[in-house]
Amino acid sequence: GKSCSPSPDQVCPPSYTKVFGDSIVQLAESDPKVLAITAAMPQGTGLEAFAKRFPDRFFDVGIAEQHAVTFAAGLATEGFKPVVAVYSTFLQRAYDQIVHDVCLQNLHVIFAMDRGGIVGEDGPTHHGVFDLSFLRHIPNMVVMAPKDENELQHMLKTAVEHGGPVAVRYPRGNGLGVSMDAKPQRLPVGKGEVLREGADILLLAVGSTVQAALEAAERLQKNGVRAAVINARFVKPLDQELILTWAKRTGRIITIEENVLQGGFGSAVLEMLQEAEYFPRDFVRLGLPDTFVPHGSQSILRNLYGIDAEGIENAAYSALKRHHVQALSAIG
Repeated sequence: GKSCSPSPDQVCPPSYTKVFGDSIVQLAESDPKVLAITAAMPQGTGLEAFAKRFPDRFFDVGIAEQHAVTFAAGLATEGFKPVVAVYSTFLQRAYDQIVHDVCLQNLHVIFAMDRGGIVGEDGPTHHGVFDLSFLRHIPNMVVMAPKDENELQHMLKTAVEHGGPVAVRYPRGNGLGVSMDAKPQRLPVGKGEVLREGADILLLAVGSTVQAALEAAERLQKNGVRAAVINARFVKPLDQELILTWAKRTGRIITIEENVLQGGFGSAVLEMLQEAEYFPRDFVRLGLPDTFVPHGSQSILRNLYGIDAEGIENAAYSALKRHHVQALSAIG
């Protein structure tokens, strides 16, 4: 989710939108059941290459998101694998159709949600900051978000092979510049990954905040604080076993999401811990407050709401200070 202005000797990483577009063409090459649907945004959602390559399998339904979703549901009943490519903020228009037409029938519709999280200089209407909350409570829905552009292609492969309603949420902007695997691989549904081990505090991040959590852990290490970092990957279903294990190991948890705090990823983790009857010493949820996010660049807004590396680092120190951890005596 970075913006990038290349110097003459530097190449920008591809945008998440482009990685989606390339991946969906690749997946459609090997699976004739894969179709793509857009609501008047073939260019914005990165489907132009797909439309050229597979004109008979591409549908632009115009500015009609509700119809796009119901149309996808109908195609899914016939054994197709429709991919609805849409900006997160515009999927809100089709909420009823997601519930009744897709999830109630447990149909295999793939929601490729571009512009998830803070969108930047497009004004308050374009931030896609409600989707983790409004999708995760619908039965049968699987919700995932990649930490980088390589994981995005694997998540799309996973979504196309999953079998029920599934949403993949990725940010606006360029990827991190990671190397791309030659072939997308299927990920185990509902499994996260430990990116860094540590005994003092657990940074539990999802999607675009994973990189910030890793940077925060590097900074914390310099002050003798050992932070574990988990890439949750899935907001639903959560990796209960992995999260519980590391929550108990550290006793302190910070969840980080680029989504509203109400009903979001952190809330899901809290609910899961409560159901498992484990109550950590300290639990902090970082995300967006109960307000409409204003116009502004992604980096400025991420900093404002404390979900960048600096904000996560400060939240960790606050949590540790509340319990007088020895490591912090050095920093006052």
